[in-house]
Amino acid sequence: MAIDLSDVAKTFRGRVRALRGIQMHVRRGEVFGLLGPNGAGKSTLVKVLMTVIRPTRCRGTLLGQPVGHKPTLARIGYLPEHHRFADYLTGAQVVDFYGALARVPRRDRRRRTAELLELVGMSEWADKRVRGYSKGMRQRIGIAQALVNDPDLVLLDEPTDGVDPVGRRDIREIIQGLRARGKTVFINSHLLSELEMICDRVAILVQGLVAAQGTLDELTSAQQRYEIEVEGEPGPLPPALPTGEAIAPTGGTIRVATADAARVQGLIDHLRSHGVVLRAVRPFRPSLEDLFMSAVTDPSTGEVLAPGAKNEPRKRGRGGRP
Repeated sequence: MAIDLSDVAKTFRGRVRALRGIQMHVRRGEVFGLLGPNGAGKSTLVKVLMTVIRPTRCRGTLLGQPVGHKPTLARIGYLPEHHRFADYLTGAQVVDFYGALARVPRRDRRRRTAELLELVGMSEWADKRVRGYSKGMRQRIGIAQALVNDPDLVLLDEPTDGVDPVGRRDIREIIQGLRARGKTVFINSHLLSELEMICDRVAILVQGLVAAQGTLDELTSAQQRYEIEVEGEPGPLPPALPTGEAIAPTGGTIRVATADAARVQGLIDHLRSHGVVLRAVRPFRPSLEDLFMSAVTDPSTGEVLAPGAKNEPRKRGRGGRP
């Protein structure tokens, strides 16, 4: 496992429980997405893994070593959500600087800096000062510095924040390239559509606990179905398929509680034999947004759970470090 957490907790000021016993497993070579409402503890968890925040308790490993093992941190690349670069440095100097902090040899730093600036589409701005960069350009430089030490594990906290659609596509391609090279990428993001396109597995964090984790197919297996759209009324229908899956007509749509196309064929034949016109037959799988909303909704009241803004400590100063 790249990340194997069995119990991670953090209580601020002795009373605010930001993390309440996180269990999470990220496999090597996959893109893993962490999502949750504001205040759920996402950034706090990443900061614990990077030893920026001291946990109340922490049982788990990163790249096979206990969390906090200093030599292992040198094999990790990190882009925090609210990073700040010295605005008098150029983009190339920023990447070189963080390469030096990671003890990358000077000759390798120069080569890696040029390669990474090309990778993130910032070669033409390499010698321009950061003060003249847009938010999206700063994000690109942030990704470059996170990769300068050629890490085995990359932690990206809101990597597409402030990035335009073209930039988001470019970042997706960068992440896919890292996966193709066997790297593990761990992403925090509130852009659910982005995570759905790129992640192998996801975890949903709610009020300091993991509410669900797995592949989209695993998380939606109980809710997948076929929908048959018909013209007019379909007439009398059996309550279930011969194999037991429920049949639920709603207006001009018949919902069948199975993801197996073969099991729907008998119902389709039944409809056609009774002269029902079929307009569409389509599989349905809940989206990542559907999963997210289900996880953050109180089943007893139907209300969205409080975002938990108090679960995060108040930020002090202007800092933040990559």
